Amino acid sequence: MGAGAEVDFLVVGAGVAGLRAAVELARHGEVLVVTKEALGESNTHYAQGGIAVAMEGEQDVALHLEDTVNAGDGIVYRPAAETLAAEGPLRVHELIEWGAKFDQTHGELLRTREGAHSLARILHANGDATGAEISRSLVAFARVHKAIRFAAWTRVTSLVTADNRVIGADLAEACPAEENCRPQRICARAVLIASGGAGQVYSDTTNPAVATGDGIALAAQAGAELADMEFYQFHPTALSLPGAPRFLLSEALRGEGAYLRNDRGERFMERYHPLLELAPRDVVARAIAREGMDAAGSARPVFLDMRHVTGHDLHKRFPGISAFLARHGLDLARDLIPVRPAAHYLMGGIRTDLEGRTNIAGLYAAGEAACTGVHGANRLASNSLLEGLVFGARAAQAMLADGPPLTRVECNEAAESPLPPDEERCVEEVIARLQRAMWTCAGLLRDDAALCEGLRTQAKCDFSLARLTQRGRFDRRLAEAQSLCRVAHAILRSALARTESRGAHFRNDYPQRNDQEFQKHSVLDRQGHIRFETW
Repeated sequence: MGAGAEVDFLVVGAGVAGLRAAVELARHGEVLVVTKEALGESNTHYAQGGIAVAMEGEQDVALHLEDTVNAGDGIVYRPAAETLAAEGPLRVHELIEWGAKFDQTHGELLRTREGAHSLARILHANGDATGAEISRSLVAFARVHKAIRFAAWTRVTSLVTADNRVIGADLAEACPAEENCRPQRICARAVLIASGGAGQVYSDTTNPAVATGDGIALAAQAGAELADMEFYQFHPTALSLPGAPRFLLSEALRGEGAYLRNDRGERFMERYHPLLELAPRDVVARAIAREGMDAAGSARPVFLDMRHVTGHDLHKRFPGISAFLARHGLDLARDLIPVRPAAHYLMGGIRTDLEGRTNIAGLYAAGEAACTGVHGANRLASNSLLEGLVFGARAAQAMLADGPPLTRVECNEAAESPLPPDEERCVEEVIARLQRAMWTCAGLLRDDAALCEGLRTQAKCDFSLARLTQRGRFDRRLAEAQSLCRVAHAILRSALARTESRGAHFRNDYPQRNDQEFQKHSVLDRQGHIRFETW
């Protein structure tokens, strides 16, 4: 890579939010989209169930808004939810015009229902590969724009600031182990962080390996405020087999009639919520956790059951899930499928307004990396892809409207080099220790003692990583470990400060919701202080 370059707009991340923003920006200037692996490798690509959108008129939009607010357990920022529901149909129609192919019958879009939705409004593609289809169509459409360039297998090592504004970023390409990687400084009028979530902070997650919270950590390091970091959504139904990955078993399975059963064969959701298996995700996840543990704290199996479902060819409706289960000797139509919760989606992130602006001039964020307050304490099923479309477009429009000047700063010539094998092992050990601690201390069920223990472990991990950096060694995996450590600290601090239970944040020592003190959003500022605000 060269010593430096200039673009009008730099987009970090190539999921739905980043690509939608890039398409908007490309009409007005040169755009560079940076992604640390292959183009299309993102949380968007792996989204199974579908995209929630109210395409049946004003009443449907109003109901979608209320479903979103109700699922968020009291702290959804209503203007954000109104924006999502109202602008969603336009953005999905655009996506269809650009080549996205959602499942249809007789020329009509097929819709299914998922948890906490009052209507069937979930569009899906290829049965259970909606994210992959949206990613495919956006990548193909973005490639047509001559103003959009892509830098795959490239990561941002730091954001560049001058005069209290972000003016660009330092990038590093992947390179052979024997080579040093010299950074390239990209100067830009505005930078958008759309790098997705951080599921890899937990030992059990449905997220791909790339989801290490890099963009959130970079923004925080530059001084951006983070919000609602205590609210991590645990998907109720990930495959639970020894030696198998925590493969996501879409909520659409329950939307098509799947039951949840304990090891005694009982349906148990009636004890937890009137919507049964279609209750909000936080309720279902905690119910599964409780049913999956005996009085002594030992694990007991919980199962997803579709054996009674008729009128559907389950293999055709869920081809990806069926193929994966077949590799492990299981069949949706024949077998009880063992499940357990896994970390899935971060409701918090870089605090933004409804146009993606952060508290730092020149820096914007959208998608899972951002927090507009649209999800509150618990995301409504299948709202995440729609969020990326709606707020990716809005962030791009703000970047254009703000019209910041281009400022150039010379590149730092410090080189990066890969870690030797013994230090690589050390980094992996630190990551594993952090992930285990986060699952145990800041998982589905939390309390003061566990969260404090988690912070102690996080501090030890941070110290170990700092020692490696001081030796002059720095590579991608070390950077990812540092990102995870920074995100873990934000989650733990925010969870410790919220002494109540709400949505995805449940504390055994404070099991009740406390609206008087905590019907607010948490904000972690650049000094590391947490405050609670009503938006």
